[in-house]
Amino acid sequence: MIELFSANTPNGWKISIMLEEIGYEYKVTKIDLGKDEQFKTDFKKISPFGKIPVIIDHDNKKSIFESGAILIYLADKSNKLYNHKERLVINQWLMAQMGTVGPMIGQHHQFHHYNPGKSDFGEKRYFKITKRIYEELDTRLKESKFLAGPDYTIADIATWPWISRHEWHDIGLKNYKNLSRWYLNIADREAVIKGYSFMDQDAKIPKL
Repeated sequence: MIELFSANTPNGWKISIMLEEIGYEYKVTKIDLGKDEQFKTDFKKISPFGKIPVIIDHDNKKSIFESGAILIYLADKSNKLYNHKERLVINQWLMAQMGTVGPMIGQHHQFHHYNPGKSDFGEKRYFKITKRIYEELDTRLKESKFLAGPDYTIADIATWPWISRHEWHDIGLKNYKNLSRWYLNIADREAVIKGYSFMDQDAKIPKL
């Protein structure tokens, strides 16, 4: 049994989608970010930086923090979505999400969506960076069906949830043909639909 400590965020969706994709039984323990539950002493014992998501694999009595590490762990455990022959490419796109896509778009959320009008510099900077990320992903997906090649992998699972908040970005996802094709293709997957609504059964994936 996998216990998922999480919240209704892109990083949280990564793991719920992964668990649905590999068909593992799991239960969700909600961490209320608005009440700073992620900083409580007991939670920081399994998440040193006070971040979600975290899983506990009760079968192996292991806890894993950081969403990229969790994806790799679950892929190894299930032997799915992490082709051994393509791991170098998969790892590069996974790390690109962890180091660039998530952190930069996350800052765009802070300045453009949550706190508009407080920093003209911040709004312009992260809007520009997010637009560049869209362009770079679109360029990659012009030559490749999925981020790491012809097959759907944990690199796609890591990146897709950040693009699913495209309505917050005001970049215009529909203007990026290849990124839109990739986004809609993944959005139609049964596991993605279930994983997206893991905390809100009425949640609907945004279309273009």
